[in-house]
Amino acid sequence: MRTLIVTGTGTDVGKTVVVAAVAALARAAGERVTVVKPAQTGVGPGEDGDLATVARLAGDVDTLELARFPEPLAPATAARRAGATPVTAAQVVDAVRALDADLMIVEGAGGLLVRLNDGAGTYPPETLADVAAGLGAPVLLVASAGLGVLNTAALTAEALARRAVPLAGTVVGAYPEHPDLAERTNLADLPVVTGAPLLGVLPAGLGTATPARFLEAARCGLGPLLGGGWSPGHDT
Repeated sequence: MRTLIVTGTGTDVGKTVVVAAVAALARAAGERVTVVKPAQTGVGPGEDGDLATVARLAGDVDTLELARFPEPLAPATAARRAGATPVTAAQVVDAVRALDADLMIVEGAGGLLVRLNDGAGTYPPETLADVAAGLGAPVLLVASAGLGVLNTAALTAEALARRAVPLAGTVVGAYPEHPDLAERTNLADLPVVTGAPLLGVLPAGLGTATPARFLEAARCGLGPLLGGGWSPGHDT
């Protein structure tokens, strides 16, 4: 069994699409896949969240959502405002360890240090970094394409290094069809500032693709470590 933690350099960077792409390639290789969302925010009861998007794009994957809160805020804030019990890192770790799959993918909310809870008793506020440390699992960073991402990516890499959590690499989650200067040069600079390889570049707008088109794009846009055939220097 393998576990991969997926975080982003922020919100709306293509994180869920990258999760679905990794899951789709693993399923195509015959692996059993479960995608876990510790806390879904901004979605009401009965509404489709990120896991519905993953299932629509990736096909036959199992999903597990531990909690959801209606307001589109950080999980700790959303839980507090809803008067609900927040998720703890231990709950996520226990849930993932109880799964029976070849690959478990844990998708965080926003960036690495977005709070899951406000802390209680003897433990401080917890983040996805605590989940990764508890599972001993590598982190995949999904980055935005444009200006400003290098700083956020470098800070994420530094936060992981301080916790001795491995950064597997970075994927650009939504690369534009006509990139500007920053978007082009960032592809070379992201591995430098993070100290980890660029593992793929997925085109913007992929979330509306058919499953067949999505699988082909995943093969073309993700590198061998993630089950695809992309390599640095290849167009998306």
